[in-house]
Order: sequence, then structure tokens, then C-alpha cells
Amino acid sequence: MDSLLLLLGFICMIVGVLGSFLPVLPGISLSWLGLLLLYMTKVVPINYWILGITLAVTIIISVLNYIIPAKGTKKFGGSTYGVWGTNIGLVVGIFAPIPFGFIIGPFAGAFIGELIYDYKDHNRALKAATGSFIGFLASSFINFMLCIIFFGLFLTIVWQNRAGLF
Repeated sequence: MDSLLLLLGFICMIVGVLGSFLPVLPGISLSWLGLLLLYMTKVVPINYWILGITLAVTIIISVLNYIIPAKGTKKFGGSTYGVWGTNIGLVVGIFAPIPFGFIIGPFAGAFIGELIYDYKDHNRALKAATGSFIGFLASSFINFMLCIIFFGLFLTIVWQNRAGLF
């Protein structure tokens, strides 16, 4: 049973790292699930501090994933229409059957939202959409770094308990 939990945890870690770039997959959540599965083995003693802190970080970053692109739009001069457009575009882009919809969606949503707000000012709409795109890139980078940290923690714990796991 420990081998199965270890394997499932490792798979969750790999998929979590991939999911840090693909919004369709909940990358950080899968990485945390991988840690949880590792701690559910009989060999690895459970550490509530590590699980609690990593869960809190996972929840905070998961919420920020939706806020950061909207804040990027606002920072680059976007209105609330652009912010809402970014959020709607992100959701539509995830489910749209187009390549890179999760990147195009927030950009197009912010652009369209700003054009609804002021259809004459295309430069402002483009600037707000660029802010949305930069926010998305920043969010993806934070996700990737956190998943790599979780994966490193996973590997460290496995290495420390290798005698009982293998």
C-alpha cells in the first residue's frame, strides 16, 4: 500500500508541475495532494506543521491566481470593465476549444471590457489587456515556483525515509 501511495503522490507532483502552466489542471492543489499522499504512508511520520503550512500557502496562492491578472489589468490603467473582462475571459479561455485559450482569454476579455467602457480609446484598452497578460505570466511563474518547492520537499522526505519506502 505504501508503494501505491508513493507512486500516486509522485504522479500528483509531476502533474502538479505541469498544471502550474495549464490552468485546466489545478497544479498547486495536485502538488499538495502529492505531499498528503506521501504522509499517508506508514513509513513517513505525519508532520502536521508541514501539511498545515503548505495547505495555507496552497489556498492563498490558489485565490491569488484569480486576483493577479485582474490586478495587472488595473495596474496598467484598466477600469472595472477590464478587470471583469479579464476574469470572464479567463473562464471562457479555459473552456474554449482553441489553442492557448487560457492565455488569449484574459487578454481578449480585458481588451473587450475596456472597449465596452470606452470604445474610442483603443490604446488604453490594449494597455489594460497587456497588463492582464503580464499578470497571467506572473501568476504562472508563482505557481511553477511553488510546485517546484513542493516537489523538492516531496523528494527530500522520500530520501529521508528511503530505507522504509524501498
